[in-house]
Amino acid sequence: MSKTPPPDNDLTLVLDIGKSHAKLVLIDAAGEVVARQVQPNQSAPGPGYTALGVPALEAWLLATIPELPRRRAIRRLSITTHGAAFCGIDDAEGLVLPPMDYEWDGYGDTRAEWQALADPFEETGTPFLPMGLNAGLQLHWLQRHHGEACARVQHWLPYPQYWAWWFSGVACSEVSSLGCHTGLWSPTKADFSPWAHRSGLAARFAPIRRAWEAIGTLRPALAQRLDLPPDIQVMAGSHDSNACLARYLRSDPNALVLSTGTWCVLMAPGASVEGLDATRDELVNVAVDGRPVPTARFMGGREFAVLCGEASPALATAEALAEVMREGWKAVPAFAAAGGPFPGQRGQVFKRGVETTIDAVPHKLRPALASLYCAEIIAAMVQRLDPRAAANNLLLEGPLASNAAFRTALVNFIAPRNLTISQDELEGTARGAWLLALPRTAKPGLKS
Repeated sequence: MSKTPPPDNDLTLVLDIGKSHAKLVLIDAAGEVVARQVQPNQSAPGPGYTALGVPALEAWLLATIPELPRRRAIRRLSITTHGAAFCGIDDAEGLVLPPMDYEWDGYGDTRAEWQALADPFEETGTPFLPMGLNAGLQLHWLQRHHGEACARVQHWLPYPQYWAWWFSGVACSEVSSLGCHTGLWSPTKADFSPWAHRSGLAARFAPIRRAWEAIGTLRPALAQRLDLPPDIQVMAGSHDSNACLARYLRSDPNALVLSTGTWCVLMAPGASVEGLDATRDELVNVAVDGRPVPTARFMGGREFAVLCGEASPALATAEALAEVMREGWKAVPAFAAAGGPFPGQRGQVFKRGVETTIDAVPHKLRPALASLYCAEIIAAMVQRLDPRAAANNLLLEGPLASNAAFRTALVNFIAPRNLTISQDELEGTARGAWLLALPRTAKPGLKS
């Protein structure tokens, strides 16, 4: 019978891959960060498309993990990544087809072809999104343009599970990534979508495991190369926004959770999936325990950066926000083309009702204006997703949680609803992944 390791000899390594950066976070049994490494993500040329930079990330992991402190005390590895990414593998070659970068947009006539074949929004909760944000479109394109390679694929894996396989050699799938605006999943049926079955894709996905399940241990050769204990448990892993949500599903099950980063993702597990508007980037996400979750999104981090320009986000103070309001500055959607609640609109900037340009905004005020803009968009999303439940908390996670101008504006926009700001120095995605890996019979925020 194995003994429980002491707290100082019981670490979890979290691999958190976002669209802009990948992070390795080493966390002790008390939840404190022991070490943290960050690597910018860059796309790479794929076979006729832009791919995610998997080789560069692999090289970074191979170089960085052996330098981590106290790495011999690591007991488990938990992985969370962004959505809209799938990898094709087989036993002989490993990665047969690299995952497509969802910002590549070379689908041509294949887009209309796939949309004609795909199931309706009522079945999948998946709106037709721009670029490659529908991963079902990506796989359809690959089947049409790389049929020979697709025929060699033994398993399709969501992106978190690709990395779980890379570490462990065990192939699996998981519902929060399968149900992340892919068109591959029917949330209310908890099964692959009819189109996924008709296309033959459903049969090619690896078996489904829960995000918090240990699927295996490290590949022996990899453990030796990384100077890690060979018995580290590798968890199945999850979609990043749903890792963030998982920590709250039991403690505050009706709360809205706002995860901020490149994407601002608003999830309302206590709201109804009826009445969602696919044209406004509203959709049905799937939580790690399988429940359908009404969700709204926009590319808030990208739009914030456009409005900030070269100005430091640290300038987004409550005082700067007050000056923005006094001077009558206002920005209206949208400053990114990737979805959101106001599709097809061109971003504009006004001063006291007269249109001007972003460059006309004083440098010191641009971050506060960007914060005001993001707060207004999110408040509109909250009202649409959960219009009659002002008693439900809004929980704020991610970079915008430390933005004073944003917090001040959002509190006013959503009143009387309460805003709860995460005080955790660790981002919600990594914290959620850590919690999912904890060796407990009843996981925090999860149904057993």
